[in-house]
Amino acid sequence: MLAKYCWEAEQKPTNYSVTKAVGSPLVMDPNSICRKTKRLAGKQAELCQTEPEIVQEVAKGARLGVRECQYQFRFRRWNCTSHSKYFGKILQQDIRETAFVYAITAAGVSHAVTQACSMGELLQCGCEATRSRTPPLPPAITGGEGSAWEWGGCGDDVDFGYEKSRQFMDAKRKRGKSDIRTLIDLHNNEAGRLAVKNHMRTECKCHGLSGSCALRTCWKKMPPFREVGDRLLERFNGAFKVMGGNDGKTLIPVGRNIKPPDRQDLIYSADSPDFCIANRKTGSLGTRGRVCNSTAMDVSGCDLLCCGRGHRDETLLLEENCLCRFHWCCVVQCRKCTVRKELSLCV
Repeated sequence: MLAKYCWEAEQKPTNYSVTKAVGSPLVMDPNSICRKTKRLAGKQAELCQTEPEIVQEVAKGARLGVRECQYQFRFRRWNCTSHSKYFGKILQQDIRETAFVYAITAAGVSHAVTQACSMGELLQCGCEATRSRTPPLPPAITGGEGSAWEWGGCGDDVDFGYEKSRQFMDAKRKRGKSDIRTLIDLHNNEAGRLAVKNHMRTECKCHGLSGSCALRTCWKKMPPFREVGDRLLERFNGAFKVMGGNDGKTLIPVGRNIKPPDRQDLIYSADSPDFCIANRKTGSLGTRGRVCNSTAMDVSGCDLLCCGRGHRDETLLLEENCLCRFHWCCVVQCRKCTVRKELSLCV
């Protein structure tokens, strides 16, 4: 399971609320993933053997997903920086957090592979082929009304990245008691990829004398990955709880008068723990010692983040560069200033 391998490698134990993702050989070196081929399904093992350079981009995409999850959940009780043993417990549950992990990982893989194609870093792909059919008219550009335009430039070949993400993330798994879990994981993988593919944007460049924009060359580009993360967080907040149908092949939303989730929605089947207290069984590290915002009323506020236990204030003295000056040529000299920083920590 790519998500588990790559995410476990990124996680480090911490006593504070914020930690940087630390690279490890497992995700920095694609061969480390491929050494797990006995635990990987056939298609994953095949990619390891025949397309190692694409597997390297897959690993980059997984790390991209790690960083984005840590950013999106930085103020929440579970903040994507769990110790590997705890994180493994998270991935064993069908909770909303797991849904986000699968979606953001699949999106990261799709985004990274597509980006590598556009940058000319892979022999198997390149820029998107010029479209033969007429697409929707690009957004109007000042002074460009009525101007001609054509597809050109280097558009992102998102279909190639989408397919490689699908091949690696959706590799056939053993079926049986885990059928419903498999359906949920596959659905969330697809939701992550669609958060990239369905939100391509058209970018154009004007050509003409004196900025007349007599001709515009346009191409398709992926959304920034931060935008992908924001969109998936919205889906996380509105995730659908589902249960397995009697046929074992369908998923049904729990609750009356609830519309079925679409392909871009995130789904889960079990309620999340509250993540307030450390619990190895549920994968919760608790929130004791986490930095909170004593004045905020949202999820980052001390009331919610500290689960009603209260918080304590602490003063830190930090050294920072200050009064920096540029000297020709080419040196920047700074003084060291002591800065007092007030922190609120969950008790």
